[in-house]
Amino acid sequence: MQPTLSLSLPRAAIACALLCLSAAASAANVEVHVTGVTPGKGKINVAVCDQERFLKQCAYSASAPATAAETVVTVPNVPAGTWAVLAYQDANENNQLDRNFIGIPSENYGFSRDARGKFGPPSFGDAAMAVREEGAVATVKLH
Repeated sequence: MQPTLSLSLPRAAIACALLCLSAAASAANVEVHVTGVTPGKGKINVAVCDQERFLKQCAYSASAPATAAETVVTVPNVPAGTWAVLAYQDANENNQLDRNFIGIPSENYGFSRDARGKFGPPSFGDAAMAVREEGAVATVKLH
C-alpha cells in the first residue's frame, strides 16, 4: 500500500502545481490612472470589486502616494472578469473614505467609466469594466 501512496503523492503535487500555475496565469494587473488628484496630500486608495462586494470589502486593492495631478496605481493579481474600480484620495491617511455628518463623502472619490449616482453611489453596472487575462487600464476622475 505504501508504494501506491508514494506514486499518487507526486501526481497530486504535479496536479496541484499545474492548477496553481493556471490560476496565476489568469490573474493580471489593473493599471488605474487617477486624475483630479491634489498632489502631496495623503495617498490614493484604489479598490477593484466584483458585483457581490461592490461598495463593501473589495477583494483587490492598492495605494500610492498622491504625488502628481494624475497618480497611477497598479492593482496586482486581478482575475479576468467583470469588475468595477473605485478610488479616493485619503488626505489624512486613515484608510477610510471620510464622510460628513449626513454621510456624504468629504474626500474626493470616483469610479471607473466616470460612473456617478444621482442620490448616492452609482450602480455596479455603471462602473463595470472588463479585465482580460492580459490586464486592463482604467481611468478614474476624482470628484
